[in-house]
Order: sequence, then C-alpha cells, then structure tokens
Amino acid sequence: MKTKIKICGFTQANNAQEASLLDIDAIGLIFYEKSPRHVEMDAALEIVNALPPFINRVGLFVNADSSFINEVLCKVPLDTLQFHGDESVIECTQYAMPFIKALRVNKYTKIAEIADNYHQASGLLLDSFSKEAYGGIGEQFDWSLAKVNIDLPIILAGGLSPGTIADAITQVNPYAVDVSSSVESTKGIKDINKIKKFIANIK
Repeated sequence: MKTKIKICGFTQANNAQEASLLDIDAIGLIFYEKSPRHVEMDAALEIVNALPPFINRVGLFVNADSSFINEVLCKVPLDTLQFHGDESVIECTQYAMPFIKALRVNKYTKIAEIADNYHQASGLLLDSFSKEAYGGIGEQFDWSLAKVNIDLPIILAGGLSPGTIADAITQVNPYAVDVSSSVESTKGIKDINKIKKFIANIK
C-alpha cells in the first residue's frame, strides 16, 4: 500500500501549489496563533484556491473555540480537521466532518485506549511529546511505541526527514506520514527539492 503524504504548515499560496503538484496527498494549514506557521484566514483561502483537485485540505487547531472553528469553516473550504490539543470526543465530532486526532507520544501514552475512545476519527496522528508545545517541534520519538494494533489508520509525525523517513516506514509501516520543518527553507516556506527527496526516499 502506498504511504500517504501530508505536508503541513504552508503559509503561501504559490509554495503550496508547487508542492501539491508533486506526489503528495494532503496539505496542512495551521490555525494556531502560537505556531510560527500560523496562517490567517485570508491567506488560507488563497492557498486553498491555488490547489489542484484531489488534494486533501487539512485545518489544524489546538484547543480552539468552536466559534472560531466555525468561522474558519465558513470562510475556508477544508476537507479534514486535525485536533492537536486536548479536545474531547464531543469537541472533535460536533462539526460532522472527517477529523484526525493527534497524540503527543511517550511511554505512558495509552494509544490503544485513546484510539478506542476516538473511534470516529479518520486517523490517529502520533507525534513527539513535549510539555512546551502541541507538536511541530521536529523531534523524533521512540517509533517502537507506534507499532500498535488499532483499528484506526496511523499517521506518523515527529522528526521525520528525508534522511529518516525510509527507516520510519520500515519500522512502523504507517498509513500516512506528516512532515513540516525538515522540508522547509524557512519556517512556513517549504523547500521543493527537500520535498522531492522526502518523497523519493519513501518510494
């Protein structure tokens, strides 16, 4: 099965359009002000409008008010929501949209139990644990923790790069991978050559 590829944290329309013409499946837009890759709604709309067909448009939120998420959904046509905070099952399902629940993983994370609780999710994203940040720190976690038998598709994130991706797929065999910082020239601007190398090393 082909490993699906999501590139997260775009901030410019032309950059997202160029990347989306490569062999990727989804792009991520971060609606979280504390992220260096935060995108305003007007810019997000420009990015979405620049994408070709069949690219999944994912909106990432962290403990956001439902009023804010609804405002984004009214202005920006998203396909999938990604919840990176402490959102409950009710908070994730209230929009009647496909959603991904992200976990910050360490040896104490009860992945199977959480997967069961969030069984309505389209997938479970496993990211590096940090007390200071809700993902996006670019650090690798112990991938052996991601080898769990759950019903939800596993999306692997955290410290993935052109140099580590082949080993990550060999170890975990995830449904999809999610990358951001390691394929950038600067924060929020993706390096197309790095993305090409990332894709090539997956294949």
